[in-house]
Amino acid sequence: MNDITDSNATPLKEQAFFLSEILGVKVTIAGKKIGKLDDVIIKENGSLPVVTHIQVARPFGESAVVPWEKIGSLSPKEITLTVENIATYSGGPDDNAVLLRDHILDKKAIDMDGREMEVIYDIKLTLKKDKLYVSDVDLSRYGLLRRMGLTGLANYIYSLAERVREQTISWTYIQPLPEDIGSFRGNLQFKVLKEKLADLHPVDLADILEEMEPNQRVEVMEALDPEQASDTFEEIDPNIQRDLVESMKVEKVAQLIDQMTTGQAADVLSILSATEAEDILKLLDHENAVKIRAIMEHQEENILDFATQEYVSFPPDYTVERAQDEYRTAAKGKDVIMYIYVLDQKKRLLGVIDLKELLLADDKALLKDIMEEHVHTLDPDSTLKEAHEKFARYDYRAIPISDESYTMLGCVTHRDIVGLKHSFLE
Repeated sequence: MNDITDSNATPLKEQAFFLSEILGVKVTIAGKKIGKLDDVIIKENGSLPVVTHIQVARPFGESAVVPWEKIGSLSPKEITLTVENIATYSGGPDDNAVLLRDHILDKKAIDMDGREMEVIYDIKLTLKKDKLYVSDVDLSRYGLLRRMGLTGLANYIYSLAERVREQTISWTYIQPLPEDIGSFRGNLQFKVLKEKLADLHPVDLADILEEMEPNQRVEVMEALDPEQASDTFEEIDPNIQRDLVESMKVEKVAQLIDQMTTGQAADVLSILSATEAEDILKLLDHENAVKIRAIMEHQEENILDFATQEYVSFPPDYTVERAQDEYRTAAKGKDVIMYIYVLDQKKRLLGVIDLKELLLADDKALLKDIMEEHVHTLDPDSTLKEAHEKFARYDYRAIPISDESYTMLGCVTHRDIVGLKHSFLE
């Protein structure tokens, strides 16, 4: 087929848009309008369905089903065909054809246990290598507003929030459609909650949880392993965090909080009432609880309250190859994984290596030969404000804390200092 182009006829090798943006768009042959896009026909092909035909509604005469290969250009403004006569393709789709608007839009997404999640308001299409794939379904209210032609309003509303809640879920998390699609009038079955839950990034899983009913959120959180549940909990909207805390057993919440760094834990507990926070703090590791209380009470004089001991370190005489081999094990469960700190036997900080540099280095090189020896550090007496200023100046993702003899005392992360939802800097 010809290159897919936008309205300015500029070739686009890759493009993504939503079904709502092209439904109803005019379809033309040699500059003459012959109808409008009525539906898109797909075929399940591996992990992502591929578009095989489009259905064109015509003002006079029956509709036409045109193969994807006969599309010359496609954009939210116009679809052009490379055929001479649309009548050649007159007729309806096959009985087993899957139509996105007819069969998928407005279906309810349900999990493997038959519980409803949300309505499918829109479908994301992605163009790659001259093929158009169905990549995601959109379950968000943002998708609903876009579907109604109120994209401008949606953008304005969500610009007032911390982030646009354009919640899409990959089609790879959808069960195969029934073979007899012509009689399919049911809901779309998802396999995300049981089979693929562990594969989701905490940010994506948090977005899904925010769209669920309260009781469903609790069930999902309780089904996750502690580390993933903790990472996901950190990403959830503060209002929903509060609801979850009220709905979950306090012991479970304490378990999630104990998995976090002290800065993240303080950030979460600060949205709760004093009584709720104290009930959780009583169940935490005593040393962690002391540090978290200090942060929450604005006692930022001691940066060690924010420090984590969960970082990756290797001796200076390790080869790059050995460090690479041991990295996966060493990094598991750590809070700081983007840097490798080079320490001697007395835990003195000798240098630092960015993970990308480690991956690119010669296998036989020694860490002491590739490390950056000039390391910006924080003193144990540094304040939170000083740490914030150092992050802003150097754009680091983590900064180590060391004493006068360069003994490594821990490190603080950018997220714990700069990314706090609730400011402790005043």
